[in-house]
Amino acid sequence: MTSKHLRRLVDRYRIDRGKGFRLRDHDPADIGDGLIDHAESEALLADGVRRLAALQELLYPQDQWAVLCVFQAMDAAGKDGTIKHVMSGINPQGVEVTSFKQPGPEELAHDFLWRINRRLPQRGQIGVFNRSHYEDVLVVRVHPDLLARQHLPPALDGRKIWKHRLEDIAAFERYLSRQGFVVLKFFLHLSRAEQKRRFLARLDTPDKNWKFSAADIAERAHWDDYMNAYQDAIAATAAPHAPWFVVPADHKWFARLVVVEALVAALEDLGLKPPEMPADARARLEEARHRLEAEDG
Repeated sequence: MTSKHLRRLVDRYRIDRGKGFRLRDHDPADIGDGLIDHAESEALLADGVRRLAALQELLYPQDQWAVLCVFQAMDAAGKDGTIKHVMSGINPQGVEVTSFKQPGPEELAHDFLWRINRRLPQRGQIGVFNRSHYEDVLVVRVHPDLLARQHLPPALDGRKIWKHRLEDIAAFERYLSRQGFVVLKFFLHLSRAEQKRRFLARLDTPDKNWKFSAADIAERAHWDDYMNAYQDAIAATAAPHAPWFVVPADHKWFARLVVVEALVAALEDLGLKPPEMPADARARLEEARHRLEAEDG
C-alpha cells in the first residue's frame, strides 16, 4: 500500500463534525478492510516517521505554526507506545510530551484549563498531550465526587456543567486555531475484550506487572459510562479546525499507522517551506564564508 492509499483510509477515521456521531458505528478492530498487510506495516510506519521528521524540520525554523496532538483512551489502549513509535524520528528539540496526571492542590486552585495553557507548545514545535483537558469531562464526569475537589461555587456545580465545559473546550480550541495552532485529537478506540486480553497479558508477564493497577479493574466497571462520556465529548468538540480521529486500537500496529499519517497530512496541508533568507542576511553569510576561507590552514 502507498501513502496515498493510507491517506484515504485515514480520512475514514476523521471526525470534524459532531452531528450524528455515534461511537458504536466505529469498530475498534478495524484494519482498513484488509487493505494493509501486517507484514508491511513496519515499513509503512518507518516511511511515515521519516516524512513526519522532514516536515517537523520545516515547521521548527518557520516559527509560526504550533501543533497540538491530544491523546485520549481507556487504559491499555496503547497511548504511550503510539506516542513513542510515531515521535521516534523527530528532533527532540522540536517536540514536547506532557503526561497529565491527577491534578494537585495548585492545579485544583485554578480553572480546569489553567494547567493546559501552561503546557501549550511554542510556535515551531509539536506538543503532545498524553491525556488532557478532556479528563475534566471524562473521568470527572464518570466520578462526579472528584468535582467537589475543584472548589466551584455551588451555583455553578449544576446539571449543565458538562455541557458548559464542552462548550468551553470547543471555544478554547477555536481560539487556539485562530492563534496558529493545528489541533489534532486522537481517541484510541479499544474494545472491552481487547482491554481484558492486555490486562491479563500484563499479569502473566512479570516485567509488565508494574503496568497493572487494581484501579484498572475498578475503572473497567465503568466502561459504559466512559463510552457515553467519550461519545458526548467527541460530538460536542469535533470541528474542521480541531478534528477528532477515532483510531481503531485493537491492533497497535494499525493505530500507529493511522496516527502518523494523520499528522503528516496535517503538516503537509500547511504548505511548509524552508524560510527565505533576507538579502542582508545572505550577505553576512557570504562574508563569513570569505573570512573562513581566508584563514590559515
